[in-house]
Amino acid sequence: MIKDVQEEILRLKKEKDICILAHSYTAHEILEVADFTGDSYALSVKAKTAPQKTVIMAGVRFMAETVKILSPEKTVLLAHPEAGCPMAEQMDKELITAVKQQYPDYTVVAYINTSAELKTVCDVCVTSSSAVKIVRQIENPNILFIPDCNLGAYVREQVPEKHIKLLQGGCPVHASVNAEEAARAKELHPNALLLVHPECTPDVVRQADFVGSTSAIMDYAKNSPCQEFIIGTEISIAEHLQYACPDKDFYYLSQKLICKNMKMSTLMDVYHAVCGRGGEEIKLDADTISKARKCIDEMIRLGG
Repeated sequence: MIKDVQEEILRLKKEKDICILAHSYTAHEILEVADFTGDSYALSVKAKTAPQKTVIMAGVRFMAETVKILSPEKTVLLAHPEAGCPMAEQMDKELITAVKQQYPDYTVVAYINTSAELKTVCDVCVTSSSAVKIVRQIENPNILFIPDCNLGAYVREQVPEKHIKLLQGGCPVHASVNAEEAARAKELHPNALLLVHPECTPDVVRQADFVGSTSAIMDYAKNSPCQEFIIGTEISIAEHLQYACPDKDFYYLSQKLICKNMKMSTLMDVYHAVCGRGGEEIKLDADTISKARKCIDEMIRLGG
């Protein structure tokens, strides 16, 4: 049944000239029908260069918005309309505008996991893989980093020459894991390397053998000569790595590392969107696109 649905999706997307993007946290059967897979920013860049005029995002809302910002001429559909991101919804334009008035000499650095509206009042965007490099290159020594205080704390440790102010926010899934769980996982698998995402809390990050973005974690595990790994990010990554490296062993850091929003998008959601009777078209006004695009362009300039 799954194979039949996949084959129909592949047929329809070719017939209708549709590009399917799937974030790494989605189910394996979705990744198998996608044109591109990866993290949110990488997918947005791929969408920009893809020849298709319609893009379906199997991910969450801020990811689809980022695709629309970078490719305003394309029709962008979010496979599951209710798939949001708790971190992206924690802070809004009004809050950060007020904070900027309190700290007028600070450069506002926004994690890409933010809404299009919030990006309109930020100076530069970053991803988990580019945050350290970009913050280091910003001329202003004063940085307001939003919304993830754990990623911000990691950047602050790597770039001590900057004065980085953090607000209380972040990914509730990654932040749910504590130091005791990390220590217990390492005791349970003494020969395994602990690979964690910087959205985890600092006391978990300090125990890691490697810290990096989702894509960096996957690349590290694939290329490492080691045979065992504890994966400290969304549990789907351990599953995908097991498919990619059947000769290696992958363990969950914690069973709590499940993103319910990413799990909302199903293969049938993608099928319905390709059929034209599902998904939600992402619509952003020209002013929002123009203003939000500025901090993304600055990210490309500094991170290139």
